[in-house]
Amino acid sequence: MYIIVILGNFTILFILKGERSLHESMYYFLCMLAITDLVLSTSTMPKKLAIFWFNSNKIVFSACLTQLYFAHCFSAIESGIFVAMAVDRYVAICHPLRHSTILTNRMVAKIGLAMVLRGSMLALPYPFLARRWPYCRTSIIPHMHCEHMYVVNLACADIRISSYYGLFVVFCVICLDVFFIVMSYTQILRAIFSLPTKDARLKTFET
Repeated sequence: MYIIVILGNFTILFILKGERSLHESMYYFLCMLAITDLVLSTSTMPKKLAIFWFNSNKIVFSACLTQLYFAHCFSAIESGIFVAMAVDRYVAICHPLRHSTILTNRMVAKIGLAMVLRGSMLALPYPFLARRWPYCRTSIIPHMHCEHMYVVNLACADIRISSYYGLFVVFCVICLDVFFIVMSYTQILRAIFSLPTKDARLKTFET
């Protein structure tokens, strides 16, 4: 599965780089998604494979925190890219004549940078919060990679700050992103069903 992830995403990147007709906003976001998927899978899969193949169940605490940061950071970036792709389709269908002027290459780059900054900043407190707690219980994580709450639950201290921050991130990432995606596609469906002819609706659905 990891080889399929690597080959699939590199194939997407290779095709998008070589085909100039695909150099537009939707495919730029797809390119960002492929890169995010590569980093996200690479941050966890090598250790998972080491567990399965070599029974290498140990991980250094600093490496665990690094893995934790990248997993949460790029999960948030990936979620943000899905929102950007939904907005791109909204503009393409609801404002087709303004699509190229609204989602310029500069704007796409700004959106991509905003998603990276959001993911980076939201995930940054995770390793610092995890590092501050004293650990005196078992060091066995019931998971194949270092996920924030699995790690801090091993601490022998009051971890409410970590729990509250984890809920805050869930709200900021999952809840808000799902809301914006649903709103975008609701507006898209309204625009499609308001078209006068069946052919026009079908063509817009394809878009």
